Amino acid sequence: MPGVGALSPGELQGASQTSCNVLRDLGPDIQWVQSYVTDDKIYCVYRAPSEDLIRDHAQKAGFPANTISQVRAMIDPTTAE
Repeated sequence: MPGVGALSPGELQGASQTSCNVLRDLGPDIQWVQSYVTDDKIYCVYRAPSEDLIRDHAQKAGFPANTISQVRAMIDPTTAE
């Protein structure tokens, strides 16, 4: 999404509302956790039972989903302790 980092707060709110509306229609099996907006990409974190459900959400919301990766583990500074 070239230029996505330059979207206004209102434009980002609109995109979020679109996403939430589609998620409501898809049901409780998919949950949007959060997203990280960079200059040209949005990295989204979902809880979902399948990649297909995430792709369905993206297609219905009109957002690209070029790469989907399963998170195998989470680490943070406390992992080193």
